[in-house]
Amino acid sequence: MQWLNYLPPLLEGAWVTAQLTLYSTLLGGFFAFALGLGRLSGNWLLKGFSVAMIEVFRGTSLLVQLFWLYFALPLVGQMLGLDWRLPPLVAGTLALGLNIGAYGAEVVRGAIQAVPLSQYEAAKALDFTPRQTLWRIALPQSIPEMLPSFGNLAVQNLKDTALVSLISLGDMTFRAEQIRNFTQDSTTVYTLLLFMYFGMALVLAGLMKLLEGSVGRWRAGRS
Repeated sequence: MQWLNYLPPLLEGAWVTAQLTLYSTLLGGFFAFALGLGRLSGNWLLKGFSVAMIEVFRGTSLLVQLFWLYFALPLVGQMLGLDWRLPPLVAGTLALGLNIGAYGAEVVRGAIQAVPLSQYEAAKALDFTPRQTLWRIALPQSIPEMLPSFGNLAVQNLKDTALVSLISLGDMTFRAEQIRNFTQDSTTVYTLLLFMYFGMALVLAGLMKLLEGSVGRWRAGRS
């Protein structure tokens, strides 16, 4: 029953992983809508910025993004005479949020563009402004279509949090590596870690399914 001794530090790490997943997923949702709507904007400056952000964070490694924010950004700040050092939790949350946000932005863009053209024509006939069309026509129809993809991204984000152990943030993977180095019991430690990630992923996927169901009922109530 040696494995029971491994649980307290692993559960401490699981709490850090859960916080990191929550914060970065919420931040990623914000970036997804901001960049996705920006990409559809008629303002060329806003559109160009959104496209650049999406392509940079989709086209580069999450690990490199994490290292750049944690190790390179403070050096850039030093050259400018500024203190840009980020705590590990902040750096991890920002890197994960930007990464998932870049992928989520394409989900937002695709779902909004999938709204039938007749809906936009009807809004125009009713003399809706572009903002009214977005909030009253496009988003209520497109958000339910986004949620399954967002659920997949949220689970992927949970698994990606393991990378923050490389910047010494005491998440579940970091704690597991500490235990393995001390005990050399790789099989037991990594088996426990495997099942803990699996359990957390099941919980997160279940929560996203509940969210999908509640949004679906809200949409049906509006119909």
